[in-house]
Amino acid sequence: MNKLAVVALGGNALLRDNQIGTIEEQEQNTTDTLENLVFLIKEGYDLVISHGNGPQVGNILMRNDAGETMYNIPQMPLDICVADSQGGIGYMIERMLRNVLHKHSINKEVITLVTQVMVDASDPAFQNPTKRVGKIYDKAHADQLSQQKGWTFKEETKGTKGYRRVVPSPVPLGIMNENIVENLARQGNIVIAAGGGGVPVYIDEGGRVRPSEAVIDKDLASSLLANHIHADEFYILTDVPYIYLNFNTPQQEVAEFLDVHDAREHLESGMFGEGNMAPKIRAAVQFVELGGKKSVITEATKLEDRKFGSKITLHYE
Repeated sequence: MNKLAVVALGGNALLRDNQIGTIEEQEQNTTDTLENLVFLIKEGYDLVISHGNGPQVGNILMRNDAGETMYNIPQMPLDICVADSQGGIGYMIERMLRNVLHKHSINKEVITLVTQVMVDASDPAFQNPTKRVGKIYDKAHADQLSQQKGWTFKEETKGTKGYRRVVPSPVPLGIMNENIVENLARQGNIVIAAGGGGVPVYIDEGGRVRPSEAVIDKDLASSLLANHIHADEFYILTDVPYIYLNFNTPQQEVAEFLDVHDAREHLESGMFGEGNMAPKIRAAVQFVELGGKKSVITEATKLEDRKFGSKITLHYE
């Protein structure tokens, strides 16, 4: 049986910091990233791909706001916006990947699944929203929306001044259709799933699936999916080739190999920033602790060169 790998594409795989986000830019970035997955396919890996959606779902929310303000078009809830981004980004990745496979004469099917991810409706995150989404408002407009819609706002602490909506980020507990994802991947199909962390849902007292006005950490959801479909390896593609200790200081050093114990110690000491590397390492550690063989964090363009990338395993290899 082929090895199964889950590859989580970071936000920079689709959109670079210095770009405005045109479809041409996103398609080229996506193609460049996917080219680096060809070697895994040629080495016999079955693949499941997940992706971020931060800038894209933010743009959807801003279009929501503009449509309501200018044309009285009702805003869609956050779960629908996340699903919209999953479908749109998944379609783009699927189309670009089909073209990459054709270029390399690889005959594989690619399928995109809009994925719902289970959360606990009583997760403490719902009492402490922290994830910033959408546009920045002045205080008067933020107060008005808070009163009208019950939204929570926090003041921006860097960059443009103003107030931005914050939503909960609950812990993912289960992936809907995970058996279908595994079966399709084991049959040799490339599956795109759990995009943007998935659409957060919960089961109510009557057994019905209900939406949550929340977003889920993409890497944590991807890690959980990888465990639940019994993946061998979990890859997180980001904008740096390694995990660095003491990043951006004179003491900076590469951590090419980490075991779970040391990775946990570094996390607890605050070695990694919560806005960037810490969530990735947390997800990578979770995958290994729950039975995965190896997590790899690296830059997309360095994936094929095995000398790059930080590897996290249960014990040092």
